[in-house]
Amino acid sequence: MAENQKNIEQDFDEEENLIVEMTDDEGNVYLYAEEMIIPIDDKKFALLVAVPSDDEEEHHHHHDCDCGCDCDCDCGDEDVIIAKIITNEDGEEEYVEPTDEEFEIVRQAYNDFFGEEIEDDRTND
Repeated sequence: MAENQKNIEQDFDEEENLIVEMTDDEGNVYLYAEEMIIPIDDKKFALLVAVPSDDEEEHHHHHDCDCGCDCDCDCGDEDVIIAKIITNEDGEEEYVEPTDEEFEIVRQAYNDFFGEEIEDDRTND
């Protein structure tokens, strides 16, 4: 695991703030900032953090998240995704959902390095 931690640190220091567009099953588009790449063995995984919409930014700007305004914005909660990076048939990188096993390995590597927990907000449909 120490090898993975070294790679996490190197990739974390080379932050580029790549913006990734994700579309859900209903056609809704969401933007995520690629916060870091976590290499595990010969695979790469991205830690993606939601980019707030204009409405969310305005709310947080005016209320600073400890406002008690009774809104439904989940103030202080960040939408974070772990995505596996693959190369598609056109040679372009693509973000896909990792397997449960891959997710747990990446989450553990992150937790070991940063001493923080990544919550598992995935739903089992």
